[in-house]
Amino acid sequence: MKEFDVVIVGAGMVGATVACGLGGSSLRVAVVEQSLPGSFSSEQPHDLRVSALSIASKNILQAVGAWQGILNRRFCPFRRMRVWETAGDTEFNSDDISLPELGYIVENRVTQLALLDRLADFNNIELVAPVKIESINYLPSGKTTLKLDNGSTLQAKVVVAADGGNSRVRQTVGLGVTSWDYKQHALVIYVETDYEQQDITWQRFVASGPQAFLPLTGNFGSIVWYNSSDEVRRLKLLSNEELISELTLTFPSCLGTIKKVLGKASFPLKRQHAQQYIKTGVVLVGDAAHMINPLAGQGVNIGLLDAAALVEVLIEAKTKGEDIASVSILRRYEKMRRNDNLRMMTLMDAFYRVFSNDMAPIKFLRNMGLGMIERVVPAKNKVMRMAIGLEGNLPKMALGKSLK
Repeated sequence: MKEFDVVIVGAGMVGATVACGLGGSSLRVAVVEQSLPGSFSSEQPHDLRVSALSIASKNILQAVGAWQGILNRRFCPFRRMRVWETAGDTEFNSDDISLPELGYIVENRVTQLALLDRLADFNNIELVAPVKIESINYLPSGKTTLKLDNGSTLQAKVVVAADGGNSRVRQTVGLGVTSWDYKQHALVIYVETDYEQQDITWQRFVASGPQAFLPLTGNFGSIVWYNSSDEVRRLKLLSNEELISELTLTFPSCLGTIKKVLGKASFPLKRQHAQQYIKTGVVLVGDAAHMINPLAGQGVNIGLLDAAALVEVLIEAKTKGEDIASVSILRRYEKMRRNDNLRMMTLMDAFYRVFSNDMAPIKFLRNMGLGMIERVVPAKNKVMRMAIGLEGNLPKMALGKSLK
């Protein structure tokens, strides 16, 4: 049996960020992962799964030493965000808040590989993968034991659940969730266009749901089309040529002519929030703690804020000689993150419901709101800072500060 201070279940973007943040500390850390991502080549097509990383997320990845690994692979910065519907629109520009960019579109696999590369630099981190967990024996009064299908057993003072929305760790220890289905799906379409993409993301609102376009490197982009499950099912069954016709009719010409559909996938929209993030010796991060409407691409960003906050709490507690498994210590993390996450989830819900409503009074009010944001510079800049993760109760790494 191997003993660790911290065992992180899940080496995705959030779990691997926790591990890298603890790298070089006096904590003994294991990261358990069922499957590792394939290697990357710049000649490969873009992956379907991409994220819009905020400035706060960039700061965190830079602080843990993984940002250079992204720069060495593939990423697409953007300076502008445009939000509009038929009767009103507004455009956000990084120049207005004196920043070179508002964010970066990065394939999830690229981010994960950069983090896994960084993990290898730390002597106090052990990556155990690929491996499945056979059983989890959680004892609130003692250490948690994890038996793996490779015959090994790990024992941990603290288990970090970074194992996604269907978290086995969360279910095993009995941390409940509140959830509901939006009764909509998002169709993600990887396309090639006539010309190289500009430095802008856009989002348009119609009664059937939002439509978004994210720029990728070269003549490529990622379209996210929200609609009813039946309509998304119909669109997925179309041939690529038929789907291009639908896209041409639906999406504005400023994106350029869509030449090819190179890939497509869909997923249901769901909101889920853990009623508690912690128990003695257990803590939830990322999707294990919360699943948010992907409307503004905040899911991975608030997950990385979770990671940074947890790292800050654990390292400070270890430095002071405190018990890192105690509820009083782990509650510091929960206080830093749960209310902020709930506020973001509630804001995204309100945004989604208001902009997906076709009633005339609601349309009037939201168009008036877009117009006000466009004209009132301080309000517009505050919205931008919220979108890039630089507002609220932020962990030090999100602000580019060292933990030392």
